[in-house]
Amino acid sequence: MSVTDWIVLGATILLIVVYGLWKSGTNKNIDQFLVGGRSLSWYHIGFSVMATQASAITFLSAPGQAYSDGMRFVQFYFGLPLAMIVLCITFVPIFHRLKVYTAYEFLEQRFDLKTRALTSLLFLVQRGLSTGIAIYAPAIILSTILNINTIYTTLFIGGLVTFYTVYGGTKAVSYTQLLQMSIIFLGMFAAGALVVVLLPHNIGFMHAVKLAGKMGKMNVIDWKFDPSSRYNIWSGIIGGFFLQLSYFGTDQSQVGRYLTGSSVGQSRMGLIMNGLIKIPMQFCILLIGILVFAFYQFNKPPMFFNQYEVKQVKQSEYGGQYVALEGKYANAFEQRKAKANELITAIDNKDKAGIDKAQDNLKAADSAVTNIRKESISLMKKNNTKADTDDTNYVFLNFVTHYLPRGLIGLLIAIVFLASMGSTASALNSLASTSVVDIYKRIVNPGASDKNYLAASRLATIFWGLVCIGMALYAGKMGNLLEAVNQLGSYIYGTILGVFIVAFYVKRVGGTAVFIAAVITEAIMCIMGYFGWVAYLWLNPIGCVLVILIGLMINPLTKEKAKIA
Repeated sequence: MSVTDWIVLGATILLIVVYGLWKSGTNKNIDQFLVGGRSLSWYHIGFSVMATQASAITFLSAPGQAYSDGMRFVQFYFGLPLAMIVLCITFVPIFHRLKVYTAYEFLEQRFDLKTRALTSLLFLVQRGLSTGIAIYAPAIILSTILNINTIYTTLFIGGLVTFYTVYGGTKAVSYTQLLQMSIIFLGMFAAGALVVVLLPHNIGFMHAVKLAGKMGKMNVIDWKFDPSSRYNIWSGIIGGFFLQLSYFGTDQSQVGRYLTGSSVGQSRMGLIMNGLIKIPMQFCILLIGILVFAFYQFNKPPMFFNQYEVKQVKQSEYGGQYVALEGKYANAFEQRKAKANELITAIDNKDKAGIDKAQDNLKAADSAVTNIRKESISLMKKNNTKADTDDTNYVFLNFVTHYLPRGLIGLLIAIVFLASMGSTASALNSLASTSVVDIYKRIVNPGASDKNYLAASRLATIFWGLVCIGMALYAGKMGNLLEAVNQLGSYIYGTILGVFIVAFYVKRVGGTAVFIAAVITEAIMCIMGYFGWVAYLWLNPIGCVLVILIGLMINPLTKEKAKIA
C-alpha cells in the first residue's frame, strides 16, 4: 500500500477507537458496562445488531463466495425477516420485562440453574470459537500487505479490540458500531461503483451481470428441495429462520445489543430495521463479488489468490513446474477473454443462436483455466499437505490492493478492520456478560459488591480476548470463513433455540427433562454435522425439534413439576 493508504487506514481506525471511548464515558457499575444503562435508541440498536452480525468475514469472504459459487448464498438470509417478527412479539418484551443482563437468566426462572448453566456454556463455546474466526479475517489482510506471518497480525488486532472493549464496555461497542456501519456502507458502495468503472470501455454493468449469469453465477434462487444442498430457498427460509431466530434470540452477542434499548419499542424498531436492510445489504455485497468475477474475465487474475502459498511452492522443488503452469494459465486466460468478448458481442446483437454458442465456448475455455488452476493446487499439496488451498478469502483483497486508487485502498481495508472490531467487540462483551452474570455471579461468588462484578467483567473480557486470539491462530485451516462461522453456529444454535421454545411455549416440560433433551440433542447434532448427513442449515430446525420432542417424552419420567416464569 502507498503512504496515503496507510494514513487513511491508521486515521480511520484511530478515529473509531477514540470516538467510542469518548462517547462511552465512565462505567461506574455493571449495568452501565454490560447494557449501557439501557439508554440507547432504535437506530443505535439497529446498526449495532447489523455490525455484530456483519463482521470482517462478511466483507472479506462474501465477495469471494460469490466469485466462486455465485449468488445463491443470499438465500441463507431469507428466513431473517420472519425471525425478526417472532423475536419482536415474543423474546424482546419478556427480556425487557425481566430486566435481565443475559438471555440465560430467564431459563433459571423458568427451569433451573443447571439448564441455565448448560445453555450458557454452549453459548460460550460457540461464540468463543466463532469470534476467533472473526479476528483471523482482518489478520489475513495485514499479513498479506506486510508479508508477515498471520500470528503477529492476529495478536495485534485481537489485542486492540480487547483493549477498548475492556475500557469502554457496551456503550463503546455501540457507538463505534454506529460510525463503523456508516463508513462501511460508503466504502462498499464506492468499491462496487469502481469495479464497473474499471471494466473495459465496451462493458457496462448489465453486460457484467449478463455475462456472470451465462456462467451460472446469478443463481439467486434455487427452488429444488434437496437436504444435501447447502443453499436453496427451502434451506434458507426454514433452516435460515431457525438459525436466525436462535442467533438473534438466544445468542448473547445479539441479545446484549437490544437489551441496551431504552424501551421495548426502541428494541423492536432496531430489530425490524435489521430485518429490512440485511438482505439487500448482503445481496449488494455478493453482487460486488459477481462484478469482480466479470472483471477478471477481461483482466488476468492470479492463478491462485493466496500469494503466501504461491510463494511457498515457488521456493520449493516444485517451483519450476508451478512457473510452467503459470505460462499455460496465461495462454488459457487469453483464450477465455476472447470467448468472453464474443459472448458480449452476441448479447449486444441479441443473437440467440450466437449467444448459446458463445456461452458454450466460454464455459469450455473457463474449464481449461480451472483445470490448470487445479494442477497448481495439486503442486501446493505435494509441497505441503497442510497448505491452505481455499483462496476465496483472498479474492476481494487481491482486487482491492491491485486495482483501486490510492486512499480508497486504505479505506476499504479499514472497512474490513472496522467490521472485525465491531463484531469482535460485541462478542467479547457478550462473552464477559455471560461469564460474569450466569457463572461467576450466580455460582462462584453470589452476593458480592457491584464494584467486584464490574472488575470481574473487565477481567472476563481480557480472558475471552486471549481465548479468541488463540482460536484465531488456528482458523486458517477452516476454508471459507463465512461458511465456517455459520456452520459452527449450526451445531449449537438449534439445541439452544429448542430450550427457549420449550421455555416459552411448552409449559408442562420441566428443567430436568429439557436439560437431558438438550444434552442428547447436542450429541446427535455433533454426529450429524461431523458425518455431513444433511446440509448444515438443516441442523438448526432438526436440533430445535429434537429438544422439544425428547423433552416431552422424558418429562413424565422425571416426575418434576414445571415452573412458570
